[in-house]
Amino acid sequence: MAKIKVAIVGYGNIGKYALEAIEASSDMECVGVVRRNGAENKPAELANYPVVKNIKELEGVQVAILATPTRSVEEYAKECLALGINTVDSFDIHTQIVDLRRSLDAVAKANNAVSVISAGWDPGSDSIVRTLMESLAPKGISYTNFGPGRSMGHSVCVRSKEGVKDALSMTIPVGEGIHRRMVYVELEEGADLAEVTAAIKADPYFASDETHVFQVESVDALNDVGHGVNLVRKGVSGKTHNQLFEFNMKINNPALTAQVLVNVARASLKQQPGAYTMIEIPVIDYLPGDREEIIRHLV
Repeated sequence: MAKIKVAIVGYGNIGKYALEAIEASSDMECVGVVRRNGAENKPAELANYPVVKNIKELEGVQVAILATPTRSVEEYAKECLALGINTVDSFDIHTQIVDLRRSLDAVAKANNAVSVISAGWDPGSDSIVRTLMESLAPKGISYTNFGPGRSMGHSVCVRSKEGVKDALSMTIPVGEGIHRRMVYVELEEGADLAEVTAAIKADPYFASDETHVFQVESVDALNDVGHGVNLVRKGVSGKTHNQLFEFNMKINNPALTAQVLVNVARASLKQQPGAYTMIEIPVIDYLPGDREEIIRHLV
């Protein structure tokens, strides 16, 4: 069978792991990478792949994995969808997901394409677990406790602030879905820590959480891409109380995000035109192989 032709847009941490996941997939091939600087300073691992500045320079792309900062997702997605190319992304601002889905749905349908948004591990695969838990205990309370670990989205957000040379944002679970953000910043010469701190705390990424900002000499000396999550639901099945479900994982953050994106790229080709979140897609569509064989193996 012909392999699914995938392009990677952006080549930071997630883009690099996405390439590895594609190379490990039996049903996919990478047909090129889109980078801001094109083939300039081309990494050795991309020697056998076309590296371009615009996705229009690549041929035969069926799906684009948007390994870009969250706040760039909508722009890149609309550009790809307008070309009839499916898109998947790991947009992670929870409060803006419905608006993004609505925006990309219209563009996708107009161009006979599919966009799957917020396809990371949270939002994303954790969303599927939360949905399943709530179906098992329709009445009750769910708690999502992240970390302790590095939040890629929050770290990228901090690095975008004026005066910040590098940054690491750690998520520390307090319990019952409440989190503390510990932010470590390496500042540009002349930057004011108080001004940087105010800008960080005012950003929607941080505005709802207790946030502490510390200046450090080297962010690289602190950096660790490990993360994790603990999902808990306590509720009622029918009229029976005290049902308790729990899900835990400890992960390499960008590697898992990339694997989810690759799985969802595959699933995008099995959907009707429009925009979707992961909870709207049958989980079997994320797997390669014959449908009946998957059912025989997993059901």
